[in-house]
Amino acid sequence: MRYGPMRLTAVALVGCGALLATGCSSGSGAGAPATATGTAGTSPARGPSTPPGAPPPPAKGSVTVTGEIAKGLESPWGVAPLPQGDLLVASRDRGTISRVDAATGAVTPIGEVPGVAPGGEGGLLGLALSPSYASDKLVYAYFTTESDNRIARMRYDEQRPPGQQLGAPDTVFRGIPKGLVHNGGRIAFGPDKMLYVGTGETGDTGLAQDRASLGGKILRMTPDGKPVHGNPEADSVVYSWGHRNVQGLAWDKDKRLWAAEFGQNTWDELNLIEPGGNYGWPAAEGTAGRAGYKDPVAQWKTEEASPSGIAWAAGSVWMAGLRGQRLWRIPLDGTRPVAQPEAFLDGRYGRLRTVISLGGDKLLLVTSETDRRGSPEAGDDRILTLTVT
Repeated sequence: MRYGPMRLTAVALVGCGALLATGCSSGSGAGAPATATGTAGTSPARGPSTPPGAPPPPAKGSVTVTGEIAKGLESPWGVAPLPQGDLLVASRDRGTISRVDAATGAVTPIGEVPGVAPGGEGGLLGLALSPSYASDKLVYAYFTTESDNRIARMRYDEQRPPGQQLGAPDTVFRGIPKGLVHNGGRIAFGPDKMLYVGTGETGDTGLAQDRASLGGKILRMTPDGKPVHGNPEADSVVYSWGHRNVQGLAWDKDKRLWAAEFGQNTWDELNLIEPGGNYGWPAAEGTAGRAGYKDPVAQWKTEEASPSGIAWAAGSVWMAGLRGQRLWRIPLDGTRPVAQPEAFLDGRYGRLRTVISLGGDKLLLVTSETDRRGSPEAGDDRILTLTVT
């Protein structure tokens, strides 16, 4: 276990040794480096998150590690839960997709995605299942090639031999700028069954404010890669801009879109996304209070977070921290934090890449120690199951 000096202090303060014996891990609820910034980005037309009389989530939450689904994974990044409970997992550096048996933890390769060119922060990144997966068996993948970042879909045929179960890729969208860093990569189908895509500005900060560029944006498109009616511009897939590197996308129970974003040296962000919103990068990092820019709902010092995946569960956004090596809870009443963010699992599992909601109070958490920036130990990388409040 990764208990550095800070973690040992936390254990002594909260008596976590007894909790670990029962599989429970509690983190400090102070969340001192993080700040909540109120109602920035709120869309008045959408109303409050909770119906009249419904209580907001409690200020203090909890995290219980209930199991370990898989271990020994190499550079896991995107995860797509299958209808029957198993998981599809992308290996960023191998360019392969594997199936993880949720009952036994067995990992079976299903195929390699052609054209993936791993390097730096690029490779095979986000995964998502088609909204019509039950009938079409299509798996969507975001990946880096030699020339760009793109999205392709492949048919998953379980009747074929292991390792040969992915059909030929059908590229639905191409031309997203690539770089050694800041390739974005998270994809997810929203409640509207449209495909949302988080991109990065590749280290070229000017792309984030360039409306003609796909870098530093959140994109919204049909499953075929076309612009959607209701986008800010009818002929464009760009949904919001002014982003540095978006790797977390999630919707709350009222269908509001939230996104996690890497800051540079000062502030990481949790943003409430509105169509046509400008989130400020590179002119603003964190809360700026400047006209024309959307301020984050919560922010963190970069050493405390460096957020990748996020998920919505139990009235809160849950955010996986890479450099911060902790899971953050941001309890929300509508669009307003009800308390300061709380940190859990601080240093216990190392870098955390992806968090997935399984419904109710259940989450999946994916570690990221084998991504060339971690310090892998025996068994890394892992997929854990959590119960949260």
